[in-house]
Amino acid sequence: MTVLSPLEPLFDADAGDEIPLPPELATLYGRVGFPRRDDRPYVIANFVTTLDGVASLGVPGQSGGGPISGFNQHDRMVMGLLRAVADAVVVGAGTLRALPDTVWTSDHAFADLSDAYRNLRNALGKAALPLNVIVTASGDIDAGCHVFESGVPVLIVTNGDAAHRLGSRHLPPSVSLAPVVESGRIDPRSILAAIDRTRASSLVLVEGGPHLLADFLAGSCIDEQFLTLSPQVAGRDDRSRRPGLVTGRIFAPEHPMWGRLVSIKRGGDHLFLRYAYQHGNSGSDR
Repeated sequence: MTVLSPLEPLFDADAGDEIPLPPELATLYGRVGFPRRDDRPYVIANFVTTLDGVASLGVPGQSGGGPISGFNQHDRMVMGLLRAVADAVVVGAGTLRALPDTVWTSDHAFADLSDAYRNLRNALGKAALPLNVIVTASGDIDAGCHVFESGVPVLIVTNGDAAHRLGSRHLPPSVSLAPVVESGRIDPRSILAAIDRTRASSLVLVEGGPHLLADFLAGSCIDEQFLTLSPQVAGRDDRSRRPGLVTGRIFAPEHPMWGRLVSIKRGGDHLFLRYAYQHGNSGSDR
């Protein structure tokens, strides 16, 4: 079993209703809480980037967050914690293609704390496993990916054109299709509505990738960003495709997205940052 030291709290602001964590998680992470929304689920995102802002190396077999964090165990622990409090975990089809063996559950993130994560979900009255949500406008997904064979409940949010193609893939009963538009791009509010029709949700976690995060930000649908800052410089050149945290949308200078710092924690040389967004406010007190 991995022995982890507690994260060192460097700054913590009030962050909503406190969640009573099991002792193991409270010792390792500290306090965690979230405000509630009445109009839609509260949406958080969790990503890891290098010091120079790279979110994916863009190399086959090394496109996920592991090579970015250095497979950091504190990062895995936090990932497991956020999945444990979430009703649904949302990823795009590109993330699924990059991580075909992944299941978006706490156990898969950090198995050593599986009992603590399970106890937390039970205490919160949540389903045993978070709903895994795959977003695809093209329908270009491999039905043989592990998540579809794992028994974890999966919702594929797509459009009518792609749903027609996916309907012939003989997906297992644990997988549901939710076409929310006839064709083209999928609006994040439609994704959240599809999730809520499938499972009543108060907290939704977005894990990737940078294009999906950009769409959620553009739709004013991300309330908080959890960001692990890894002490690695990955670099870029004119030939490499290494996306940053947000890709496919431009916000600044016309519509910058400013965050309010909620928390800074330190685990060795990694920093664990948490920012809250106030949508509709493009200003800053800097």
